[in-house]
Amino acid sequence: MEAELDPRSLWSLSYGIFIVTSSHDGKANGQIANTVFQVSAEPPRVAVAINKENYTHEFIEESRMFGVTVLDDSTPMQLIGRFGFRTGRDIDKLEGVPSEVGPTGCPCVTQNAVSIFDANVFGSIDAGTHTVFIAEVAGGKVLSDAKPLTYAAYHDMKGEAPKNAPTYMGAEPAAAPTARAPATEAKEKAEAGAEPALKAEQKGEASKMQRYVCDVCGYIYDPAEGDPDNGVKPGTSFEQIPDDWVCPVCGAGKDEFSPE
Repeated sequence: MEAELDPRSLWSLSYGIFIVTSSHDGKANGQIANTVFQVSAEPPRVAVAINKENYTHEFIEESRMFGVTVLDDSTPMQLIGRFGFRTGRDIDKLEGVPSEVGPTGCPCVTQNAVSIFDANVFGSIDAGTHTVFIAEVAGGKVLSDAKPLTYAAYHDMKGEAPKNAPTYMGAEPAAAPTARAPATEAKEKAEAGAEPALKAEQKGEASKMQRYVCDVCGYIYDPAEGDPDNGVKPGTSFEQIPDDWVCPVCGAGKDEFSPE
């Protein structure tokens, strides 16, 4: 009898959310990863799985070093989007992002960091679409006592894995979750009755407006919700949004959205 595999049998495995960085030839890059784990305590060794198509893979392969940032559970989607849904071939991901250079010479992102460490690669395993890099830790430090962000919390509350992640779930579940920015204080007050709510007819009209999906990360712009955190009021159609507005999750431009 041929063995069957239900992909959902792997979904309950526990992961964290990390930024993995590397540098080579005077350039640096980084990406979101959820497969970073400790291999041994003495000597301290870790491993990370990186998709072969990712730009960061090229950096690690050439430099034989990488850095890891353990993200905290208050990490904004903008930071995750920058490193998880954009490519370093198009933008300098570390530009304007706080970082610290470790003993290997690799920069580690310090924004929303519980801890950081960097390591020298001494071995690798070809895992098909991914390479598992095994490295000895060169240095590390704890930056806060915040709770680390888990993949389960990220998936349930904030979004889905990029398609190159080891845990990408593909077409299932059928409806991708809507990634939205956290509510503003004003919105929370409105929902609590501190400010007038939209009139029923306004909500009705807004619900009939076309929703748009970000081609990069899958964020759904819903006119009924708007994007209050970035100055777009509920009831604003996509066409009425200013041209310089960007996706609140990944920073993609308005021209990178398609009708749902």
